[in-house]
Amino acid sequence: MHAWLCTTPTGVDALAWTELPTPTPGPGEVLIEIRAASLNFPDLLIVQDKYQFKPTLPFVPGSEYAGVVQALGEGVSHLRVGQSVACLSGTGGFATHTTAPAKLCFPLPEGFPHVDAAAFLMIYATSHHALMDRAALRAGETVLVLGAAGGVGTAAIQIAKTAGARVIAAASTDEKCALCRHQGADATINYGSENLRDAIRRLTDGKGPDVIYDPVGGDSTEAAFRSIAWRGRHLIVGFAAGPIPSLPMNLPLLKGASIVGVFWGDFAKREPGANAAMLETLAQWYAQGNIKPVIDQQLPMAELPRAYARMAARQVKGKLVLVN
Repeated sequence: MHAWLCTTPTGVDALAWTELPTPTPGPGEVLIEIRAASLNFPDLLIVQDKYQFKPTLPFVPGSEYAGVVQALGEGVSHLRVGQSVACLSGTGGFATHTTAPAKLCFPLPEGFPHVDAAAFLMIYATSHHALMDRAALRAGETVLVLGAAGGVGTAAIQIAKTAGARVIAAASTDEKCALCRHQGADATINYGSENLRDAIRRLTDGKGPDVIYDPVGGDSTEAAFRSIAWRGRHLIVGFAAGPIPSLPMNLPLLKGASIVGVFWGDFAKREPGANAAMLETLAQWYAQGNIKPVIDQQLPMAELPRAYARMAARQVKGKLVLVN
């Protein structure tokens, strides 16, 4: 097998495409032949030693992938050899093969392509948990999605529309705004050329959005929160812009609004039954055509550095997928 090995987390340049022995699955594990793996923002942070999770060195990055089960470890009974699965295990995905805990493998329904599956779990589970569970989104409400052309942003647009909400998508270019409208957004804001607060006020007749989906952080957070509706819910999903913002605490008081943290990973561990039911719902929505990952590009696994460069330059729209 081959894998992108990180021996020193000093950045993408330290990764090396390395030949390694194909591993044998241990108890509770499966060996997966990887067909596709998606690039997520944490995959960039982790090789720069900037992520909250610090894997033991050396490690193979790649948190999310899909492929075919090749071997079962002791005690694995709910999966079978030859079965297609998607997995979100934190590491191991940027390779031709990996072992993964069987409990983290999601059996794919018939006809679910590996490329879509590799780009599915993180963005849709995060967005569904955020909008439907943490924000209790209701039909007819208005959702503002920041960073709307990215992976979680496009997923949030699709989920909010499936739930019957009105969606305002904010992105940094006209091209990205056009993509958001194609995904179902009712209105868009180019915050590269427009004042965010002025645009929100205009598009909501001064009322503000009921829910703000915020995977961006930085300066956009306060500007958006100052525009939120009465009893609004501001979802803190991530900090793709880099800086972690601070908000004056009088703002939620004056708006009767909530600042709501979104941590799907811990939700999945602490509430596995609710998480399994959510994933089943998402699989049904995919089968019905309500949701589908936006694939920016498919690149050969050996071209991972090119994929990282595209992400670092903020050029990715939707998800970028590496294929074997």
